[in-house]
Amino acid sequence: MLKPCRGMRDFYPNDLAFRSWLYQKAREVCQRFGYQEYDGPIVESLSLYAAKSSEELIKKQGFTFLSKRDKKILVLRPELTPTLARMVAAREQELIFPLRWWSFGPFFRYESPQKGRGREFYQWNVDILGEDSVNADAEIIALSCQFLEGLGFNSDEVVVKINDRKYMNWKMDLIGIPLKKRLAVFRLIDKKGKVSEDSFMAMLREVGLSSLQVRDLNLALKDRDYSGESEWLTELFSALVDLGVKDWVEFDPTVVRGLDYYTDTVFEAYTREKGVNRALFGGGRYQDLVRDVGGKRNIGGVGLAAGDMVLEALLADLGHSPTLSYLPTQVLVTIFDEACFRESIELARQLRSWNIATELFFDFRVSLANQLRYANRKGIPQVVILGPKEIAEGQVVLRNFKTGEQKKIAVHQLRKECGKISL
Repeated sequence: MLKPCRGMRDFYPNDLAFRSWLYQKAREVCQRFGYQEYDGPIVESLSLYAAKSSEELIKKQGFTFLSKRDKKILVLRPELTPTLARMVAAREQELIFPLRWWSFGPFFRYESPQKGRGREFYQWNVDILGEDSVNADAEIIALSCQFLEGLGFNSDEVVVKINDRKYMNWKMDLIGIPLKKRLAVFRLIDKKGKVSEDSFMAMLREVGLSSLQVRDLNLALKDRDYSGESEWLTELFSALVDLGVKDWVEFDPTVVRGLDYYTDTVFEAYTREKGVNRALFGGGRYQDLVRDVGGKRNIGGVGLAAGDMVLEALLADLGHSPTLSYLPTQVLVTIFDEACFRESIELARQLRSWNIATELFFDFRVSLANQLRYANRKGIPQVVILGPKEIAEGQVVLRNFKTGEQKKIAVHQLRKECGKISL
């Protein structure tokens, strides 16, 4: 039996219902904050990502191929921030800043499929560009907390952990870690929660840190008191209190994010469950990306990205999965016999003109009992029966499977009766 490619997904109606629900939740919270929806191409030039995305993301996780005409290396987009920066750079003289933009669409990464992670996934992206104040960072984080709450999570289940790369760079200055080693150290810190303490310290020594530097760095990563040392973090957490999400957030110096373009605030959402270190989404501030992809001026930004698969898995694990109806049909028009076929077609057309989602049974050779069985199995709430007697009287029989009620009514009354069942 043929199956989808490894890590790719088929979306049956029930699967697509969840994706549509998640999109709607993202849309609602973004509109509440005044954000505009946008999107970019699924295929980009590899060079767009090579400059600022992480080396691992491009070399190990990129779906790349060669274009036939100009032999350029192209990639199925693994993320959207570089595309956003390119789009802003192309029209930076026309756009009105600050931009508040969001998007929801498919992305691709060549990695090992597992629970909550695939090679094809749908991702929600939210960004503010052209605003350098800490209030922009606070708004993005507050928006993410409201999104989590809208999905059914609470602050006892999920936390958004926050750090500042500039603050960590200042700490590394004190420790004496040279600039040329910073990026490698950041990447190791980003993996800290996935390896043992001994392995982490061994990897730090492998990149050239002395035993004293390894010790001091580990002490810095355990220090949860930024007060008196970071004005930026102090203002950020104060703004988050004002925005009403203080119970959702906390400072964590081990959060640095693996992408190279982050410059200041970084954050990640995690489950609070003991023994489980599951990341839900992340984001941060990037100051130089627009100019790096061809912009004439430096336009800073801050944003987040959240994938659908890990959110769906956690909703199921915590008992928050939504109860979704993926059948739009409100009524089935049956076919009594061949002589009544045209009248049934006309009745279905009339119902649709009233914006009532209507299925028409196609085969008049199927018994009425089996047509009713089909409707019941599929979950269609109402059935209309139109036989010779009803046609002569200008009436129909309406059966409601939810209530068990069956009654004969005039055709024009169907508009009211069938319209009671919402999509």
